[in-house]
Amino acid sequence: MSSRLGRLALFVAALLSGASARAAAADEAALPPIDAATSLLVVAPHPDDETLCCAGVIQRVLRAGGHASIVWLTSGDGSRLSSLFVEKELFVHAPKMRALGEQRMGEARAAAAALGVPAEAQYFLGYPDHGLEALLGAHRARPYTSTFTAAAAVPYAQAVFPGHPYTGESLERDFATVIAGVRPTLILAPSLLDQHPDHRAAGRLANAAAHATAVPELRYWIVHGGPAWPRPRGLLPGVPETPAPLAAALAPRPFVLAPQEEDGKLTALRAYHSQLRTTAPFLLAFVRTSELFSALAAPPAAPSP
Repeated sequence: MSSRLGRLALFVAALLSGASARAAAADEAALPPIDAATSLLVVAPHPDDETLCCAGVIQRVLRAGGHASIVWLTSGDGSRLSSLFVEKELFVHAPKMRALGEQRMGEARAAAAALGVPAEAQYFLGYPDHGLEALLGAHRARPYTSTFTAAAAVPYAQAVFPGHPYTGESLERDFATVIAGVRPTLILAPSLLDQHPDHRAAGRLANAAAHATAVPELRYWIVHGGPAWPRPRGLLPGVPETPAPLAAALAPRPFVLAPQEEDGKLTALRAYHSQLRTTAPFLLAFVRTSELFSALAAPPAAPSP
């Protein structure tokens, strides 16, 4: 009897070992090896993006003894949904949008703390929500005024550089300063194919800065990846994420989360009370057993005829 139990134990151990090996292989395909030398920088256009797409990786890096930092480019102060459904107001009021930005920064700090990211590794730049693409274009040198907060400079005292003008040049300098301080070996940034203009701009910013400073590794993730994606909506524990239609050409690879990492991701996401009140099914759909990353910034060029 004991011999049979021993053989059964060996069989179960072999199955578990095989599953671990498959998960490790998937992780290695998605990201470079994670260890104590890893310095991760997550580039989040808005508070909650870092949790939606990178919470599992953040936890893995910290558990390995590495360093994880987050930079939020905006404070999420441009939400018409919050104005309409939370404030019950048809028109946007600048003071309330700035108050929303303060609230979302507080939620981001709580979420980051839940993932284990220390306060000194949390960077808020405070640039205009729904304005990043304009800063990298027509407003690279000419100040931009937010249609939501009426601010033309960073209005938040808790930002890294309060009072810096809303220009692309200022954003690029501030972002470069964060990179110089963090010295990342790995940057996770939004895909250039994301439907949200702030996300596309964040990806362009990260791509340019990473190449200018010779950051060893850069990977891309996507949030707004196509109609009705992620599918199905809502919380589905134990289910892997499916590739976004818009990112299919980028060949995203899965980073497989351990059960405790999936649980940690949900705990962090629950810190975003303001967002869960308006878009809970969408946000909860990112709490899956995998996160997807691509090494490609854009689809590969078609071969010449």
